[in-house]
Amino acid sequence: MAKILVTGGCGYIGSHTLVDLIQNGYTVISADNNSRSNPGILNGVEQITGKTVKNYKVDLCNFDDTFAIFQENPDIAGIIHFAAYKAVGESVEKPLMYFENNITSLINLLKCVQEFHVPHFVFSSSCTVYGTPDDIPVTELTIPKPAESPYGYTKQMGEQIINEFAKSSGTRCILLRYFNPVGAHPSAKIGELPIGRPQNLVPAITQTAIGKLPSMTVHGSDYPTRDGSCIRDYIHVSDIGHAHTLALQYLEQGKNKRLCDVFNLGTGNGVSVLEAIHTFEKVSGVKLNYMIGPRRSGDVVAIYANNDLARNELGWNPEYTLEDMLSTAWEWEQRLLADDAIFGSQPKELN
Repeated sequence: MAKILVTGGCGYIGSHTLVDLIQNGYTVISADNNSRSNPGILNGVEQITGKTVKNYKVDLCNFDDTFAIFQENPDIAGIIHFAAYKAVGESVEKPLMYFENNITSLINLLKCVQEFHVPHFVFSSSCTVYGTPDDIPVTELTIPKPAESPYGYTKQMGEQIINEFAKSSGTRCILLRYFNPVGAHPSAKIGELPIGRPQNLVPAITQTAIGKLPSMTVHGSDYPTRDGSCIRDYIHVSDIGHAHTLALQYLEQGKNKRLCDVFNLGTGNGVSVLEAIHTFEKVSGVKLNYMIGPRRSGDVVAIYANNDLARNELGWNPEYTLEDMLSTAWEWEQRLLADDAIFGSQPKELN
């Protein structure tokens, strides 16, 4: 089968995608500088699949080092590009760092794609490209509003760059706009490893439940939603991973309608922050210590997906329920507590 380069392969979604690609017969390699990931996660990938994944510890902002990966692997037939900074709050505080890292790495990668004539490219985009939409659920035809954070702008800019690149190259591209990936592999051998204090909801929930954090904060209770907290579309990370395999197959089979196709990846169900907390308490039996705090800069009020296009074109059908998402995340958190020595070397704070 084809060789696929997964950038950010040691990361949360990247590692789950490696598993899905391997289980569908692909040969995979990873490029990840481990500045915000843990190389030990690839041991979990190996335990699940029986395959050892080679990781190139390369900063994609360094063109020469990136180019060297392709020189060593001129048979790369497809790329799935995850590697990027992704913390919304941090991007508000350090916008230039986000623009430099996320855009430079993408451009360097596309230069190599062009030089080595890589036919297929799948980009990790985000629902943040929609900004605060006028209507929900959003479809792929929803006109994007201004992004609410520099992180969101890097995804909007990345999509524009890839669209223009596709027009001038022989590479066919897919932009996957996913909503809020959560959960962990059902084996509890891989999952999310946030650096420092979690900025995403579910790891904040599980770390509070297990005692790593004394409490957690719900950012805002006065939004115009059914319970005052933000509404998001939570999707299991393994469902997200499988969508990337389907996207590659879609391109390989020549089914793409355009030079650069776009698909939403979400369940289509909007869940509030407080609803997610209460669901976790139900599936885990643990009462969470949480407090209501002020709104957080960069947060969208409410967004969830219309996923009809991904279902109909890619044949993608999310399998995991909200209860599944939260229970697998909890099993992973408990496993981390038991096996702290495995991942104890992870960076502790965002710089």
